[in-house]
Parts: sequence; structure tokens; C-alpha cells
Amino acid sequence: MSSLRAARTRADLRLAPGERPLAGGTWLFSEPQPGVTGLVDLMSLGWEPVARTAAGLRVAATCTVEQLASHAPDPAWSAWPVVAACVDALLMSFKVQGQATVGGNVALALPAGAMTSLLAGLDAVAVVWTPDGGERCEAVADLVVGPGRTTLEPGEVLRAFDVPAHALQARAAVRQVALTAVGRSSSLVVARRDADGTVTLTVTAATPRPVQHRFACPPTSAQVDGVLTGLEWYDDLHGAPDWRRAVTTLLAHEVLAEVAA
Repeated sequence: MSSLRAARTRADLRLAPGERPLAGGTWLFSEPQPGVTGLVDLMSLGWEPVARTAAGLRVAATCTVEQLASHAPDPAWSAWPVVAACVDALLMSFKVQGQATVGGNVALALPAGAMTSLLAGLDAVAVVWTPDGGERCEAVADLVVGPGRTTLEPGEVLRAFDVPAHALQARAAVRQVALTAVGRSSSLVVARRDADGTVTLTVTAATPRPVQHRFACPPTSAQVDGVLTGLEWYDDLHGAPDWRRAVTTLLAHEVLAEVAA
């Protein structure tokens, strides 16, 4: 890399060939980046990390994991404990939590990316700035399409994630499992029951991309088994597909029973 420049305005986000946006940099600086000749620092834009809105909560893409974890929630946000559970699932030191960003974790698109799990489980919508000066919005559950792959086009930049109030106020439960006590997540399952009775089940880490199912009311065991049958299960050194299927099925029943109680 031969250049580093700080973004002060949106116009500074027009990337030249070989330039990449930089936020926390905890992954970017962890291994060689062939073809990257310059970096554009997003942190200098000064986006407010976490802000309450009329519709719920806006989390800036540059918000660090530490800033999100330390945010004081509204007393009505009964789903907020899911935040701490997903932060803990990342298994990072306090130093890394202070640098790693929510947007960076989502953009990296690892199956075990716990910020993807959190935001998908809470029906968050990603706000994406486009190179033409506009913006588009897409559900986080749809933004990540596979290991290391998102729907982000060249020149697009994640601006923020909008979490709706109905999800924050829902009853929620989360379970996570790994092959070792301090290992990368092999399966992370979030269940949420909204005030209208709708139940949402979100599976991550065990699948190449987030998988989400909605039920009009608490599902039966047969319905749960049915939606998990035929899923594509991720296969890497953190868990074999058949094992991931088995533990995810168990975790899904547990979280759904918890939110239905």
C-alpha cells in the first residue's frame, strides 16, 4: 500500500483503482492484501456510532464493537441482551473490540460474523451509499450472500444499519456453539417473537449465508424440523455439515421454546 487519505466528505469516498475503504482495519491489516494500493479512512467522517431514531436505532458502519456493546439501551428494548451474546461470540480481546467495526464485520461476510448474526436476527436494514451520490437499502440477511461475498458493488460504501423498534422490543433468545470453548462459532441461532406474535428464526455460522424463517405464531417441532431440512450446511475445520445440522436443530428448538414461553 502506498497511500492513505482521510475522508472528510462523501466526495472523498470516490475510490481510485486499487483503493479500499478502511474502518477498524483489524482484518485488513492481519494479512497481505494483493492489489490494494491505497486506503481511504472512513473513521474521519465522524459518524455518530449509535443513535436513537423515531423508527428504532441507527448503528453507524464505523461504530466499533465496543461502542455498540457499551450503549445504554432503552428499558423497553427487551431484545438487547442478544447484543452482548453476539459480541461475546466474536471471541476478541478488548483491544480488538475497541477497533473492529460493526460494518467491517458485516462486509467481511464470514459465516461466523456475529455482527451479521445480530443485525440479521433483529431485521436490521443496511444503508448503502452508492457511487452516484445516492443510497440504497437492503436487509442485512440478504446483503451477505456467501462466505466473503456480499451484494455490495464496486464503489459502494456501508453507511449504517437501521434496527427497527419492533425487533428491539421483541422477546429474543440466542444460542451459540463451537467445537472448542474459545473457538469460532459453528452455529449461532437467534429467535425473536414480536408483539404481534410473529416468530423469526435466524440461523448463521452453520450455513454459508444467513437463513431466516418467519412463522405467524410459535411453530411446532415438525415445522421447525421442516424449515431446517434441506438447508446448505457450511463445511470447514470448525464443523462438519452433518454435525452443524444436528446442533443447529437442537439450538433452534431451544431458542424457539424460550421465546414462546
